Amino acid sequence: MRFLFSISILVLLTGMASAQTSQHTFRDSSGRTMGRSVTDSQGRTNYYDSMGRTTGRSATDSRGNTTVYDNMGRQTGTIQGSNRK
Repeated sequence: MRFLFSISILVLLTGMASAQTSQHTFRDSSGRTMGRSVTDSQGRTNYYDSMGRTTGRSATDSRGNTTVYDNMGRQTGTIQGSNRK
């Protein structure tokens, strides 16, 4: 459960994907690297722990809906975008 919560927080902190690749590093209050994320131009984000192991990924579609997957590729959640019609 803690793992899914961590992935959800990383997704929210990463935000919407831009037209270019972006990288974010997540640090604790002591400045230690806890993980990182890399978002490509298609809105797909990969999440990594401090050892560089993949912990999950997410994909944002053109309507702003984000689907979250665990490190095994299983869908673990969705976040509804604000671009609904």
